Amino acid sequence: MPVEFLGIGGTNDGSETAARSGAAFDKDYTLRLARAHEEHGWDRVLFAYGSGSPDPAQVAAFVAGRLDKLQILLAHRPNVSYPTYAAKTFATLDQISDGRLTVHFITGGTDHEQQREGDYLAKDDRYSRTREYIQIVKQAWTSRTPFDHDGQHYRFADFVSDVFPAQQPRPKVSFGGSSPAAYAAGGAEADIYALWGEPLAETAGQIESVHAAARAAGRTDLPRIQVAFRPIIAPTEELAWEKAYRTVDRITARTANGPLTRRHSLTNPENAGSQRLLAVAERGERHDRALWTPTAAATGGAGNSTALVGTPETVAQALLDYYDLGVTILSARGYDMVNDTIDFGRHVIPIVREEVAKRDREAA
Repeated sequence: MPVEFLGIGGTNDGSETAARSGAAFDKDYTLRLARAHEEHGWDRVLFAYGSGSPDPAQVAAFVAGRLDKLQILLAHRPNVSYPTYAAKTFATLDQISDGRLTVHFITGGTDHEQQREGDYLAKDDRYSRTREYIQIVKQAWTSRTPFDHDGQHYRFADFVSDVFPAQQPRPKVSFGGSSPAAYAAGGAEADIYALWGEPLAETAGQIESVHAAARAAGRTDLPRIQVAFRPIIAPTEELAWEKAYRTVDRITARTANGPLTRRHSLTNPENAGSQRLLAVAERGERHDRALWTPTAAATGGAGNSTALVGTPETVAQALLDYYDLGVTILSARGYDMVNDTIDFGRHVIPIVREEVAKRDREAA
């Protein structure tokens, strides 16, 4: 099976360990970070979404117009635009990037964050809306004749787009979530299902839940699985663990006066994914080969926050353990984003790719 690596398309140099030094959208830094991914073996980067953050679609277009190979994963919340409008935005961006776009649909796990942009739907209703939204976007991408829609959340008549994606029949759809409602929506509609880094047993259980939901929706093609981690690597195990404890100390110092962002609570997250990460952290700091949870605990399980700690060889083998579960997209993001992107690309990605190629040869 092919393996792909997903990084982060950050727009400034801030992270959990250090406040940003400049504007929210630093064009020079954004391009430098994206170029570090393209030049060091990564496949694509995520342009994330936040209610007050730079518009990820325009940032992605900025990067796509300046780099030739790096693929784009664009995060999008269905509450911020009508699906027919979004479908045209995505198709235009896919044309700009010559077919390098995947769209990651975010349902939203925090009521307060959703309400900042006028979204007052309850969580399960948001998943229902996202599912309907994705169905409309897919049809808008592929229908050359006008169509009507009369659904639970959207109604329109006689729509047909005049701009279509470069990819045929359409770009891929990515989705994430760890609740039954998320499994049902993403299992039915997603080409890629994104999870946060949990121990191997829990990850295997989530994969089965996603695939069961896909089969229940009548699918024979199952979503590919993506899992995200925060790698902390160094030349020796001792140095890696020293770096890990320095990292969590810096996170703790930054959260002493409250959460790092207004989007997430340090102690009582609403979303199931963060609740799961905190539950894993409560059971212990270390799991399996290299999974380490204090980075998740220190941020309240905010997003991609569990670490893999060790030498490049150790971290590569830990990633291969997930690959052996059926995870074919490995997402990673460091705390010093440019330098960690380069180090991971130089020292971890080649090991994983070589071992995956070896497995494929043996399977053949």
